[in-house]
Amino acid sequence: MAAINQASNISTSSSRRVITRASIHLPKISTANLGIFAPKIASNISMVEEEMHKLSKITLKKPSSDARVYQDHEVMEKLYAILEAVSDRVEMHKNIGEQRNNWNSLLLTSINTITLSAATMAGIAAAITTVPGAPLEVLKLASSFMYFAATGMLVIMNKIQPSQLAEEQRNAARLFKQLESEIKTKIAITNPTLSDVNECMKKVLAIDRAYPLPLLGVMLEKFPAKTEPAVWWPDTTRKGVDFRYKNGWSVELEEEMREIIRVLEVKDKADYLRLGEKALKLNKALAIAGPLLTGLGAIGSAFLASSSQSSWAMVLGVMGGAMASVVNTIQHGGQVGMVFEMYRSNAGFFKMMQESIESNLEERRENGELFEMKIALQLGRSLSELRDVAASSSRKGEDIEEFGSKLF
Repeated sequence: MAAINQASNISTSSSRRVITRASIHLPKISTANLGIFAPKIASNISMVEEEMHKLSKITLKKPSSDARVYQDHEVMEKLYAILEAVSDRVEMHKNIGEQRNNWNSLLLTSINTITLSAATMAGIAAAITTVPGAPLEVLKLASSFMYFAATGMLVIMNKIQPSQLAEEQRNAARLFKQLESEIKTKIAITNPTLSDVNECMKKVLAIDRAYPLPLLGVMLEKFPAKTEPAVWWPDTTRKGVDFRYKNGWSVELEEEMREIIRVLEVKDKADYLRLGEKALKLNKALAIAGPLLTGLGAIGSAFLASSSQSSWAMVLGVMGGAMASVVNTIQHGGQVGMVFEMYRSNAGFFKMMQESIESNLEERRENGELFEMKIALQLGRSLSELRDVAASSSRKGEDIEEFGSKLF
């Protein structure tokens, strides 16, 4: 048994020695082996330096990217600010247009009521001139006072032309709504730039100048010496721009657009300017006749007690008021001022189309096929009808029979 234990101890000690030898045995590294590992270390360092250089480049580019993002954000903020102002203008022009339309109705009703009441008093006073103790002087004074009041109110009403003011505000509200939709489209489907912001600002200010809100100082001339088209768009022509691309344009399309310009100039715009001139002359005549008749009515009422002039005074006092009511109803009830403004705005619409076509012929800012479709839609025609109008104009020369627009 002792022999067995001694043998196991010997084997255990020998195994421990083997493990000890294995754990302390290390490979020897010579100086020659250092040359093998050195190139690998150097290549790893160069790779790290290259990556650090790339990161430094990315870091340098980051501020420019942030600046671009900031610039885009600033452009969007400006467009939204303009959009908010345009939306506010839509409501302002809409509300003020309704208010001025109410002015037209209320002033016309009030002036006609006053005028007819004065004529009635003048008739009663003429009928009781021979009645002793009749209140003749009171009726004369009341009739004359009412005639003078109606004359003053009518002069003011003819000066400001409420029906024309209401039409101006309706046009402005429509144009601002159109601009509002245009800005929303730019924000939704395009990448707006500062040039878009400047263009929108110019359009807002151009509409403000064309259809001002205040009455004092900046109100449009209601009786101009000559009828001119309304202008509510900024000047966007840029001379000397050389476009090297076709952009959907062709020689045939250019000729077609030039013929459309000629048709709009000779027929549509000229016709509305002619109608506007007639409406302006009628409005001037009625604006003079109304206060003149009420003034004559006031003079007739003042001379009712005179025995030598009683017949003429009665005619002026009664008939002056009746005729003045008819004239006022035709002028303001028929809204002759509004009709003049409508003709002027229609002429301006065709002038805007002419300038738009001329600008695109020079610069080709829009795609030709898309622009042709827009022109056809604005004139209420199909593409084939638009081309037929241009072809007919080129064949007939100056003798153009058909109008360019089918809408109005």
